[in-house]
Amino acid sequence: MSTHTQPALQLRHPSVKDMLRHAVLELQRAHIETASMDARILLQYVLQVTREELLLDNERELKPKQLAAYQELVEKRKNRQPVSQLTGKREFWGMCFKVTQSTLDPRPDSETLIEAILSRLPAREAPLKVLDLGTGTGCLLLTVLSEYPNASGTGVDISADALDVARENATRLGLEGRTAFVSSCWGSNVEGSYDIVISNPPYIPSSVIPGLAAEVAQWEPKLALDGGPDGMDCYRAIVPQLKTLLNPEGVAVFEIGIGQAKELEALVQSHGMKVAGTRDDMAYITRCVLVTH
Repeated sequence: MSTHTQPALQLRHPSVKDMLRHAVLELQRAHIETASMDARILLQYVLQVTREELLLDNERELKPKQLAAYQELVEKRKNRQPVSQLTGKREFWGMCFKVTQSTLDPRPDSETLIEAILSRLPAREAPLKVLDLGTGTGCLLLTVLSEYPNASGTGVDISADALDVARENATRLGLEGRTAFVSSCWGSNVEGSYDIVISNPPYIPSSVIPGLAAEVAQWEPKLALDGGPDGMDCYRAIVPQLKTLLNPEGVAVFEIGIGQAKELEALVQSHGMKVAGTRDDMAYITRCVLVTH
């Protein structure tokens, strides 16, 4: 068999171009919709190069260890493991966050919460106190602190592994001096009150999870996804705690699932608080609800 028809993985000295072509075909056969992008990102990760460097030097040959490492990552991606877990990182609000199988993958939709806070509280120099309930990677808390240089914050999670990841991200971003992390079921172990309470709690109804994309249903922590029978269990736990956790002039900012805004508003009102606004994500879906006293 000539090398022109031979699969790239069996070439003696495969080039970047060979490997990308082969990996894209393999991922497409596995019905990975983002095959081209994923193949490129994984090869960038193996070679530790930028996208530009990869494309400009696509005739370079892979060393045996690089080839083996890339093959392994492509096989894992074919099994629907998320790219962020394979590379151990994900970008959010222009910053790079470590992610693991113990943390929810930061998503662009969640940037809607940051936009809502910045719009509501334009004074960037304010010495705000921020509480992040269900911090995961810490992406929400640490992004808020990066935008408010005099703010300090506390990240709360019930998962010890997630808290370790959040602490590492705080250190990587140079924010460890303005952060504290607490093991707690929502606000039960939290002391004091805060100007901003931010939360992206689990809000997917339990019965829906098995039907989600395999990258989510099989690989992301169920603890960070499962919101109970109707997806509202975590809000029912958090909202009553806001009376003590939220300062009188403070604002709580929640991420919600599709169609949950009215249910959350009714819950908030039943506890003597009010919805002070909502914000849509880039798909024009109401993704964020603001709550005040």
